[in-house]
Amino acid sequence: MPRKFKIQMELTLKESHEGFHTLSKLPKTVGHEAIMLAARSGGTSVTASTQVSEAIKAKKRAKAMSIATKPGQQVMMNAFMMYMSGKQLNIFSISTTSSAIITPITSLIQLDKPFASIDTDTQLPKLIYALLNITWLLVGLYKMSSMRLLPTTSADWADRVVWKEMMESTSIPPTNDGYMFM
Repeated sequence: MPRKFKIQMELTLKESHEGFHTLSKLPKTVGHEAIMLAARSGGTSVTASTQVSEAIKAKKRAKAMSIATKPGQQVMMNAFMMYMSGKQLNIFSISTTSSAIITPITSLIQLDKPFASIDTDTQLPKLIYALLNITWLLVGLYKMSSMRLLPTTSADWADRVVWKEMMESTSIPPTNDGYMFM
């Protein structure tokens, strides 16, 4: 697409320009000498290549941390959706709750897959990723418990209670001192 305006400006300051002598008397900015030295030498010094490699490593670490914090965003979104669905059993609450259970489990099983393309140290990002997925799983389990889909009360285990057979019974109620007769 061609430009609409064909205005060109040259911003290099030359000796014939107005204000050149005033600006040349001002102190140099911080790092100006290093920039000028690098420009004169062609900019192919060892420090430039190490700075580039450090910048690449920093970008890779930032990419790993952004991958690690993705489940945190999903936890908040899923928690809000589960809050809005209520405690009733309906298709929406069941689908959001099952998503909150299944997705973190599959993410924990495939822990190395999101970090496969990053060839830097990913130990801390993997730990953060796992902790956020475990948090997400716990939020889903809490929702299942609040919907009474998990056996968390003693009444849920009533079929496992062994009832004792009474050997004898009496129609005389016990007294407060513990003795039946005086």
